[in-house]
Amino acid sequence: MADGNTINTSRRFFLLASAAGGGLMLAGCVTAGDTTDGAPAAAASPAKPAAPVVDMNNFVAISPDGTIRIMNKNPEIGQGIKTMLPMLIAEELDADWSKVVIEQGDADQARYGNQIAGGSFATPNHWVPQRQVGAAARLMLMQAAAARLNVSIDELSTEPSMVVHTATNKKIAYGDLVADAAKLTAPDPATLKMKDPKAYRLIGKDMRNWDSPKIVRGEPIFGIDTVVPGMKYANFVKCPVFGGKVVSANIDEIKALPGVTDAFIVKQAGTALPTKMGLLDGVAVLADDWWTAKEAAKKLKIVWDEGVSKDESTTSYDAQAAELAKKPPQTSLSKVGDAAAALKGAAKTIEASYSYPFLVHAPLEPQNCTAHAKADGTVEVWAPTQRPDMGANGGFGLITAALGVAKEKITIHMTRCGGGFGRRLDNDYIVEAAAISKQAGNIPVKLIWTREQDMAHDPYRPGGYHNFKAGFDKAGNVVAFTNHFVSFGRPNDAGVMTILASANSPPQEFPANYVPNHAYDQSLMMGGMPTGPLRAPTSNAVSFVHQSFIDEMAIAAGKDPLEFRLELLALPVPAGATRAGMNGPRMAEVLKVLRDRSGWANRGSLPKGTGMGVAFYFSHQGYFAQVAKVKVAQNGAWRVLKVWSVGDVGSTIINPTNALNQVQGSIVDGISEMHQKITFDKGRTQQSNYFDMPLLRMDYAPQIDAHFHLSNNSPTGLGEPALPPVLPAVANAIFAATGKRIRALPIVQKDISWT
Repeated sequence: MADGNTINTSRRFFLLASAAGGGLMLAGCVTAGDTTDGAPAAAASPAKPAAPVVDMNNFVAISPDGTIRIMNKNPEIGQGIKTMLPMLIAEELDADWSKVVIEQGDADQARYGNQIAGGSFATPNHWVPQRQVGAAARLMLMQAAAARLNVSIDELSTEPSMVVHTATNKKIAYGDLVADAAKLTAPDPATLKMKDPKAYRLIGKDMRNWDSPKIVRGEPIFGIDTVVPGMKYANFVKCPVFGGKVVSANIDEIKALPGVTDAFIVKQAGTALPTKMGLLDGVAVLADDWWTAKEAAKKLKIVWDEGVSKDESTTSYDAQAAELAKKPPQTSLSKVGDAAAALKGAAKTIEASYSYPFLVHAPLEPQNCTAHAKADGTVEVWAPTQRPDMGANGGFGLITAALGVAKEKITIHMTRCGGGFGRRLDNDYIVEAAAISKQAGNIPVKLIWTREQDMAHDPYRPGGYHNFKAGFDKAGNVVAFTNHFVSFGRPNDAGVMTILASANSPPQEFPANYVPNHAYDQSLMMGGMPTGPLRAPTSNAVSFVHQSFIDEMAIAAGKDPLEFRLELLALPVPAGATRAGMNGPRMAEVLKVLRDRSGWANRGSLPKGTGMGVAFYFSHQGYFAQVAKVKVAQNGAWRVLKVWSVGDVGSTIINPTNALNQVQGSIVDGISEMHQKITFDKGRTQQSNYFDMPLLRMDYAPQIDAHFHLSNNSPTGLGEPALPPVLPAVANAIFAATGKRIRALPIVQKDISWT
C-alpha cells in the first residue's frame, strides 16, 4: 500500500481528465504542495506550465518515480467510495496499488461531474466511466511505449505500472513514459476496450479502506477536525419549533460574558415556511473556543414567534390518521381490476393497520462546518457534506441563495463525514456557518451543533400509517390486496396539498401488479416538520409494513411464509397491470438461495420463544432477502441471534471487505430502528440524545451471514438495499417465537411478553 508515502513537489505529472462533453484529455503540469495518504485534500492545483493547460476533470497523475495519484470525486461518508472509485480507475490503468495515493477532490461539478453520496448510485453511475478513465490512461501509456520502441501497440501488454513488450519482455515503467504520454490525444471513450473480468487484479479483491489507518490513529480527517487560522467557534440557537422566528434576545448580556467575542441575530433566508432545511432564524454566539460558545448560548433569553407548527404533536397525528382511515381515500395511487368486488366475493378476508414513527438521522459526527465569507466576496467552506451541488438544498445552492454569492466565488472542500445516512444531503449547517462568518465581519467561523441541536433540527424520516386488506379464494390464493395509506403533506405555492419528502409509499409496491386485483390509495394530513431521506428512504418504512402483512397473508392462507412469497413472485401479470422496477424471477432466485442457506426447513425444531422470520425487498436496484432468528424472553425482552442475508447486486463485488461491512452496517441500522422513535409535542421534538433514541449495542449485535448471489447484471450499489428487509424479517420472527404480531414500531417489550 501507499500508506505513509509523500509525493514531492515540482514533479512533472500526467493528468487524465474526463471532459464535460464526455471526451478524455491529457496534459502535463507541475504539482503544488505535498499530500500524504488519506488526508482530506483539494484537487491538485497545478502551477502553469510552459504549454497551456486545458481546464478539465483531473483524476490521475503519475510522477516519474511511479507514484500514481488518483482523485476521488464523491463524498466519503463511510460507504468506502474513496477506496472503491479509485479501484475502478486503477484496475483498468493496471496500476501497482502499492504505489497509489488517493486524494479527495473538492466540490467542482465542472471538473468531476455530479458529486453526491446518496441513493446507492455511485456504483451503477461510475462502473463504466471510471474504468474508462483508467483504460484511456493505460492505452496512451502503451502508445507512448510503442513509439519509443518503434513497435506496434499490438505487441505490447501491461503489468502493474509497467508496459511490457511481449516478444522481448522489455519493460518500461509508467513513470518513464509520462512525458511522452502527456503529449498524446486522449481516445474516444466509446472506442476503449475494457479488461476481461478474468484479468482483474484489484476488482473483486479485499481492499482496506484508504482512510482506515488515519481513523485508527485518531488523525484529524473529519469535518469537525478542521482548523483554520484565526477562526472563532460558533453555537447557533434556533427556535425549538420548526420555522419559528426571533422576536428579541438578550444579545448585549451575552456579548458581555467572559470569552464571548460576538453575538447577534441571524435572519431566515426567505419569508415562507420552508419545506426543506435552509437558513432559519436564530441567534449566533461566537467565542475563542467551542465550550465557551456553547455554555454562553445556554444563557440566551429568546422570545420566539413559533409560527404555524407550534400546536403539532404525535398524539394529534395519530388521531388524525385514525379518522382519515375511516373516510374514503383522497387520492388513488394505483389500481388494477376491482379490488372492492374481489374482497366482497372472497372466501376469506383479513385486514390490519400498521404504523411507523418519525426517525432522526443522528450520525456520530454532529453537524458542523468551517466557513470563511471573505471581504473580497468569496466564500471558502470546509464541510462534511453528501451533496455540495447547486440544488435547492445543496451546499452551493444554499449559500448562493442566502448570501447572494455567485457559485464561481464559492469553494467547498469536502471532508470525510462521520456518518451521513442522508442527513448531510441537507446543508443547513453549511449556510449557517457561511452566514455567521459574513455577519461576524468576514472572519472564519467553525460552527458545531450539539447532539441535542442535531436531534431537534433534523429532516426527519416521516412516520406513516397503512391500512391493509387482503382476500383469498377457497384454495388460499390471493384475489385482492388494498392499502389505504395515510401520510403527511403541506400546501405548495399553488395551495395544493403536496406530500412531504420521503413520506410516500410507492404505487408499485409489491404485491401490487402481482395479485389480480389491487387498489393503493392515499390520504394526507398537514405536517409542519421538516422531512428527508434516511438510509434506504421510503423503503426502510414501507418494507416493514408490507412484508409483515404479507406474512399475515401467508398465515391466513395456511402456507409457509417463504413459499407463499415465491408463489406470489411466480404469478402471471394481471390484466391491465404493468410491472416496473423489481424483476420477480431475479428476486425469487435470491429467496431460494436464502431458503437453503438459512436452513429454513428446520425452523420447526426451535424452542418456544425462539423463531425465524423471512422478508425480501427490492431497493436501490439491489435484490435482498433475509431470515432473522430471534429469541424473546417471557417478559418480552428480545434480541436478534442471527441474520442470514442473500443479495444480488450484479455480476461483480468490487471490494468484498467493504461490501460485507455495508451489509453488516445496514442490518445493525435496521434493527436499531426497531427500538427508535421521534415524537413531537407543541411542535417540539421530545427526544434529545442517544439515551432516549437508542442505537443497538455491540453486545446485542447479531451474528450475520452475508452472501452475494452473483448474476449476469451490471453492478449496483450497496449502501442501502440490505437494510429494508431486516425489519420485517425480525418482526415476523417475533411472531413465530411468541404468536404476537408487531404492527407498530418501535417494539414495546410488554406487547410481546408470552406465557
